Amino acid sequence: MQERVEASKTAAILLEERKGAVAILTLNRPQARNSLSLELLRALGAAIERISADAEVRAVVLAANGPAFSAGHDLKELTAHRADTDGGLAFYRTAMDTCSGVMQAILRSPKPFIAAVQGTATAAGCQLVATCDLAVAADEVQFATPGVNIGLFCSTPMVALSRNVPRKRAMEMLLLGEMLSAEAAAEYGLVNRVVPRGRVMDEALAMAGVIASKSSLTVAIGKEAFYRQIELPTAEAYAYAADVMVKNMMARDAAEGICAFIEKRPPEWKGC
Repeated sequence: MQERVEASKTAAILLEERKGAVAILTLNRPQARNSLSLELLRALGAAIERISADAEVRAVVLAANGPAFSAGHDLKELTAHRADTDGGLAFYRTAMDTCSGVMQAILRSPKPFIAAVQGTATAAGCQLVATCDLAVAADEVQFATPGVNIGLFCSTPMVALSRNVPRKRAMEMLLLGEMLSAEAAAEYGLVNRVVPRGRVMDEALAMAGVIASKSSLTVAIGKEAFYRQIELPTAEAYAYAADVMVKNMMARDAAEGICAFIEKRPPEWKGC
């Protein structure tokens, strides 16, 4: 039975569903183009923390309601705080730190996150897509880091973007601030698959289902190792990865998986 949970009691700005071992988080501020208000960021951070600790969840799909996936930070909210006694300094730091914390929580989570992008993703919304481990996009959607157009360089989105696409492509997006088609985003490496709009969620759930069929321990080990080794020099990365492989070999699921392969039978995962 499908379960739907409101992640905010004051407003359903974030929705949560479960489909078997897959959790679905849906941004639900369509009237504000799913802009990342501080309240939404905090709700998202709390949901990620909760799901990351849930042994029954094997994968997460991050979706959005409305015509936009996310327009990035809530510029109206940010502007309103210019009237604060400090000109908004404290609020801006809180907002940016909270957003950065959410992005890092996705990376640290042992659960793979798949972005199901049904609408335009710009600025921190593009950052959110780039931060997810995988992404599926509708063929008509667009992506951009357009902060340079309004005098606010997309510095934090740059962190995720530059770790997903080639350097020259990242700088092109950041310096020109132009819209990028879904097809170009796939070519750049920002998204994995481009499908018709009506198939975005089905495709994301299909990918999540494949992941959910694997050993949760093995997936968690692999995700953590991927993000750690990619920041290391080659020799250090190999040394680290070899150590991870040795420790992984000692796990029960590794022994079971190898035996099942040799015996030509389906493995029985225990997550240990």
